[in-house]
Amino acid sequence: MDAVDPSPLRRFVIAKHSITSIFDQLLDFVKDGCAFVDEAWRSEDLGQVAVEEQSLEMQSCAIKLTTIRDVLLRRHMKVAFFGRTSNGKSTVINAMLRDRVLPSGIGHTTNCFLSVEGTDEDEAFLITEASTERRSVTTVNQLAHALHMDPTLDSGTLVKVFWPKSRCALLRDDLGSVSTLDSWIDKFCVDADVFVLVGNAESTLMNTEKLFFHKVSEKISKPNIFILHNRWDASVTEPDYIEEVRNQHLDRCVGFLADELKVVGLDDAAGRIFFVSAKEVLSARMQRAQGMPETGGALAEGFHERLREFQRFERTFESKPGPAGR
Repeated sequence: MDAVDPSPLRRFVIAKHSITSIFDQLLDFVKDGCAFVDEAWRSEDLGQVAVEEQSLEMQSCAIKLTTIRDVLLRRHMKVAFFGRTSNGKSTVINAMLRDRVLPSGIGHTTNCFLSVEGTDEDEAFLITEASTERRSVTTVNQLAHALHMDPTLDSGTLVKVFWPKSRCALLRDDLGSVSTLDSWIDKFCVDADVFVLVGNAESTLMNTEKLFFHKVSEKISKPNIFILHNRWDASVTEPDYIEEVRNQHLDRCVGFLADELKVVGLDDAAGRIFFVSAKEVLSARMQRAQGMPETGGALAEGFHERLREFQRFERTFESKPGPAGR
């Protein structure tokens, strides 16, 4: 244990390492049991002490334990950001990282899978699934240019961005991998430790999004899910309907998390749902980093409330990093 009391995220990483040894032992026992049961039902000399169904059940247990162990062995916590195109997933990540790490905004829609990991090196770089060649990334615009100009990067390609830990406290402390995605989610994200669904103020929870989490629940009994309604600053243009729309979003999401997925209780579900403007938060934090007031730009009415909501999301995110169940 660190000399200084570690953050919840760091404790989560430490706990995963400690639990790994337990799963190693369990896996050894199950593998021995698999071998015995398999031999028992096949052997005529031992008599009918086991049947084929029991052997298949043991093999299924071994596969599940292996999957869990592989997740535990992962060096960092894996967070999957999921949502429809242009909902602001990259902007949410940037706001959490307090820097423009990923390209976002007009013309910068991310068309491939992006993962962000911390590096001890001084310069940022990226590698693609097709090549281990390092590409230097000194600015976000350069990263955006590389993603848009490379004809080999389609919607199923994984691009790993390695960002200096010295430039991002969140990556330095605990968060090892962050993914943003639009499609082909099965390939990279169903084994994530935490899922952040990024929606927007204009549309409600969609069936495609719900189906994804049902698929996750088949592998993870109680996935750790947060739901962000991004671009909530747009709600100020309809002041007479803000509370009505907010309650509609809230009721639908609470029902999904508590009643449909059953990942949290009804009383706790609302605490997983947030109404934010990641663009405002990122702008304010970058202004503050440059020594300017957070409100130096033109911000919509209710900015401080949305900022506090984003901060509440971050506190909840850091305090509940692990999956509810496997």
